[in-house]
Amino acid sequence: MAEYEARPSTDQESAPLLRNPEDEENSNGNEPRPGLAKRLTEVVQEPLTGLTKVLLVEVLILLIIASVFIGLFAGAQHKLNLRGGGGGGGSGDQTETVTVTSTTASTIISATTTTAVSTAIRTTTDTTTTTKTATKTATKTEVKTSVSTYTTTDVRTHTVIVGPEPTGPPAPPGTPPSDTCLTPDCIVLSASILSSLDTTQDPCENFYDFANGGWISSHPIPGDKGGISNFQVVAEKNGQLLQKLLETKPKFPSQMDSYDEQLLGKLRTLYGSCMDESKLDYIGQQPLRRFVDTIKRLYRGEGTNVDFVNRQGLSNAVAFLHSRGVEALFEFSVDGDAGVDPNAMTLWFSQPSLGLPAKEYYKEQPILDTYQKVIERLLITLYDDQGLMSSEKDASLPKHAPMVIQAEQTEDSDHVWPPWPWPPWDGDDDQHRDSPKPPRDPLQRAHELAKQVVDFETEIAEATLDLDLLQQDPFGTYNPLQFNTLKAALPNINFPDYFATFTPRAFPSRVIVTYKPYPYSLSDILSKYSADVVEAYLVVRAALAYAPNLGTTTESWKAVRTLQETLGGLKKGAVGDRSEFCMKQVESALGFATGRFFVNQTFPGESKDKATKVITDIIEAFENSLTRLPWMDEESARRATEKAEALRVKVGFPMFPNTLDPRSIVNYYTLVKVHTDTFFDNMLSAASSEVYKMWQKLGKRRNLDEWEMFASTVNAYYNPPGNEIVFPAGILQPPFFSQNWPGYLSYGSFGMVAAHELTHAFDSSGRLYNQQGKLEEWWTPETSEGYQVKQDCIVRQYSCKYLLPFTSDMAYTVDDGKGGVVHVNGNLTSGENIGDTGLIQAYRAWKAQYEDSYDAGQEYLLPGLDYTREQLFFISFARTWAMNNRPADAVQRVRSDPHSPNRYRTEGTVFNIPEFAKAFQCSARAKLNPPPERQCIFWS
Repeated sequence: MAEYEARPSTDQESAPLLRNPEDEENSNGNEPRPGLAKRLTEVVQEPLTGLTKVLLVEVLILLIIASVFIGLFAGAQHKLNLRGGGGGGGSGDQTETVTVTSTTASTIISATTTTAVSTAIRTTTDTTTTTKTATKTATKTEVKTSVSTYTTTDVRTHTVIVGPEPTGPPAPPGTPPSDTCLTPDCIVLSASILSSLDTTQDPCENFYDFANGGWISSHPIPGDKGGISNFQVVAEKNGQLLQKLLETKPKFPSQMDSYDEQLLGKLRTLYGSCMDESKLDYIGQQPLRRFVDTIKRLYRGEGTNVDFVNRQGLSNAVAFLHSRGVEALFEFSVDGDAGVDPNAMTLWFSQPSLGLPAKEYYKEQPILDTYQKVIERLLITLYDDQGLMSSEKDASLPKHAPMVIQAEQTEDSDHVWPPWPWPPWDGDDDQHRDSPKPPRDPLQRAHELAKQVVDFETEIAEATLDLDLLQQDPFGTYNPLQFNTLKAALPNINFPDYFATFTPRAFPSRVIVTYKPYPYSLSDILSKYSADVVEAYLVVRAALAYAPNLGTTTESWKAVRTLQETLGGLKKGAVGDRSEFCMKQVESALGFATGRFFVNQTFPGESKDKATKVITDIIEAFENSLTRLPWMDEESARRATEKAEALRVKVGFPMFPNTLDPRSIVNYYTLVKVHTDTFFDNMLSAASSEVYKMWQKLGKRRNLDEWEMFASTVNAYYNPPGNEIVFPAGILQPPFFSQNWPGYLSYGSFGMVAAHELTHAFDSSGRLYNQQGKLEEWWTPETSEGYQVKQDCIVRQYSCKYLLPFTSDMAYTVDDGKGGVVHVNGNLTSGENIGDTGLIQAYRAWKAQYEDSYDAGQEYLLPGLDYTREQLFFISFARTWAMNNRPADAVQRVRSDPHSPNRYRTEGTVFNIPEFAKAFQCSARAKLNPPPERQCIFWS
């Protein structure tokens, strides 16, 4: 928008805006000045010009608008004055009218623009004779405009208006609080809640749709995403705040701490290297090829022959991949020894992540066909290197050399499809020139090799432990072994050389294996497949991890994107806003640095104090409930209370690195090297730094100030060995939290989050860790048996086993997009489902503090919401789980996510809380008001 200089005020003007030049020419400075009456008469009789008419019309319109608003606000102010003791005297009936109009808008600007406007108008007439009249009108207008452009990229900018934080009730301090808050912030907050509802739904039957139907209809799924949720909306909002920081130069750089300048400089450099798409496209695939060439050089050793698996080469190649954060064949991690000393950092050996999100996908042929084609494209592309494609007689692979960019080479390698020549195996070198063996078609060879890689990975998937056992059985996944035992089980890896890559403080003599059969199975699989298949598998693992960091015009990026589109149901060819992607990459690489700036801008001390109070209130409510549980004996209740009291509560931001000290963060990221021209290498450097720091913990004591999340993360967690619950500042934002919200909203939303994490300490796996975080069965056998009955009930409820007392109308399934459904895995999700039962503790905590909170003016009602505080508590809870996602994304979550789909996290939770049905006065036959024998009530 163009900027204009302000016109001087009228008392500074040296001449009138409108004048007649002829009058000036004929005027005489000695003539007497006409009187005021005469001048007015001349003005009135003067014909109106077109411009004058336009100005008069505009003035008239402005006067009308001003008079309307003056009347509205005068009425509102008059009512406020009466509430505060002001107003005029007099006797008899007095009547006042307050009209409140609120409008919320949510706009998504993209190739499709949707604008939804919801306006709620409430007019209330109060008289001293207690007569009340209420009229409520709700209007919702939705306009959709589609604009098609000729492009292969769907760029979307998502702008979300979240209801601002109310400043509390309007009553002045020292006077009784008003029941209803009528400040502008309260009105907008009320409108945001109203706009999320779908009042055509019965809350006793479809509570999720009732609480979130409006939100879902106003939040279409972006083409580049599998879904959108309130968590993602808040994360995007947090990212946009940080993005503005990185794209705007500080107004007073001299006032910034020198270490803050270093942090901001590194953040901006990394962000800028990601945003320079032209340069990334120009560079092409060379960075990934160099990375892959190093893997192959290490794997093959001194020659190019890949006829057999070289133990030394395999060890070096896998170590190199792991050092850059790429999981392949197996995974090492460093964490506390839960069975002996939870604070003694010990080495853990586990199965790796897979190329597909879950084992079930390896049994679906259409998915495997797509996966194989993606691998084939990656292999053809990444093996197109003239140095590597030389004959075996040339003996050695090229060393890792600095990149030289040549436009001709980039154009040839990146835009000619398929590239030529292709891999050297079975090629025409001097040794085979006279062989009668016919030359192979390289494309056919790529096809065969891709199929073998899929077969290889399928066998690895079958050898891994199911996720429900891996995540829900802490005793079964705790298998301490002497390291020599692991070496014997997996002789294919030279572990001394492998460890040398990470330079740990000492060679580990002991390791904890999560699944004992896996290393034996992996050894057998490696022995079955040829060396070129194993090498290709390692190359593919590298490409899947790092191809997204290439330019979007490269073949590797496109191949990986095809897989993402298939698994997530993304719109083909749709690409999201580049800045959103780059902010995610910056946060993943330098998250503690972004967290410092985020906290400085968004997290005042009052927020931390109120959030901590909500948490401690819930812990107290939980402790009080333990004595009332029929399945828990007195001894177990006493020890459970001790564990709850021993919980370390962390709110806001980590102290290592110290968020309040920029020097601490600068030192933490010393090993991360960034440059404006090397985004791919920047991300490699960040991953390498994190892996190095992990290995340096081995053999040390746990750092109690460390966090597993960044301050800007929209999430929370419970750490069993550390016996701690952690709430980053990122989640302490609307619609989860506001320091100025009324209590029933705060406890319903953030209270749910806090109660969920607290209850994790006593869920199906968390309950097996004592107050020191040590893995042991500290409950009495009788209490454990009683708990197991409750746990089995939850598993049956979410697994939809159709066994009494459950029926098919409670089937927890998601649409697979192919005319079928996929059932929720109640075993996989049992821990999270039990965590969700903690909502009742948040409800009790709110009730316990209600009177004090009400007296303090913190339980005020919001205008236009004709619901009780109890109902709004549950509505606030349900709104946090608002989500709109595609069938493919829903299926992927059901198969790989230990959390149930958000619909069932909402309705499955209130199904087991009688207070919900009472609040909404549900009939005895309502779906969400089941008889007691059908409910799974843990914390009665």
